[in-house]
Amino acid sequence: MSEEIKLMKGNEAIAYAAIRYGTDGYFGYPITPQSEIMETLMAERPWDTIGMVVLQAESEVAAINMVYGGAGSGKRVMTSSSSPGISLKLEGISYIAGAELPCLIVNVMRGGPGLGTIQPSQADYFQTVKGGGHGDYRLITLAPHSVQEMADFVALGFDLAFKYSNPAIILADGIIGQMMEKVVLPPYRPRKTEAEIREESPWAAQGKPKDRKPNIITSLELDPEIMEQNNIRFQAKYQRIEEAEVRYEEFHCEDADYLLVAFGSSARICQKVVELAREEGLKVGLFRPITLWPFPKKAIADYADKVKGMLSVELNAGQMVEDVRLAVNGKVKVEHFGRLGGVVFTPDEILVALKEKIL
Repeated sequence: MSEEIKLMKGNEAIAYAAIRYGTDGYFGYPITPQSEIMETLMAERPWDTIGMVVLQAESEVAAINMVYGGAGSGKRVMTSSSSPGISLKLEGISYIAGAELPCLIVNVMRGGPGLGTIQPSQADYFQTVKGGGHGDYRLITLAPHSVQEMADFVALGFDLAFKYSNPAIILADGIIGQMMEKVVLPPYRPRKTEAEIREESPWAAQGKPKDRKPNIITSLELDPEIMEQNNIRFQAKYQRIEEAEVRYEEFHCEDADYLLVAFGSSARICQKVVELAREEGLKVGLFRPITLWPFPKKAIADYADKVKGMLSVELNAGQMVEDVRLAVNGKVKVEHFGRLGGVVFTPDEILVALKEKIL
């Protein structure tokens, strides 16, 4: 089938895009504000049309371990949750990264710490890009700022996960998950056949044919010398990803004296801030990281020689701002502005903060 245009929530876009991508399985557990992902999948009944498995597990821990099993067999499998639920999945995510398996994870962030609130937040940045589970691992991290990107990043996330044998995560928030916009859904892709999976993923555990040894998929290695070599291989892969997969968007940055740095829903709000500032004669631009890991540190570093200051705008107490400061290496002033607990800032608030902290 061809492309289709619909009005829908960001969470719903994830579900429809997963079906159209030819996803083999979704394993999840309900939690606000992302429950519509699984609800939409259940309503659409893709097991009847494309053979996609959709299962509500008994817990978040069970869901991520089902993903581990599905990914180990070479299938395109995914899960979704919201902040506390992702915290419960982190051990399994670390196992999947250590086993070098591809899968897609979706986090529609809400406020914390603890159970916090069901309102939107961006406070899972550290958890996601600094390796929230144990060990030296990385998640390929995509930060959508629209319902369209929620749909688009399903295919992109899966493709990158399989390209690098590494889990990928879509890091959204309650605003993007719940807001409604027009979205162009991608055309359907056929699910991979068992033969295609064996050719694409010869490492997959699909039963042992007579002509090869068993495939053993594990993140456990008790010999420290071998485990060190595994980690060295991981780091080399992460370096390749950093060299090849950085993505970002610039908005009125060509002549900017001051730069707003923001991702996801915060970047949408900051677009209006740029317009308001320029109406006052202030040359302000917006730099939006699309990949939070790999982080666009070189592109931000280049602006350190061009602008007078940067303001990192985040719905948290200050997290991405640390990476912005590392990127500019003290060459230019970098400050943070945010709101906490599910409170969303207004463009006027951000403009006032820019004047007070940077100008």
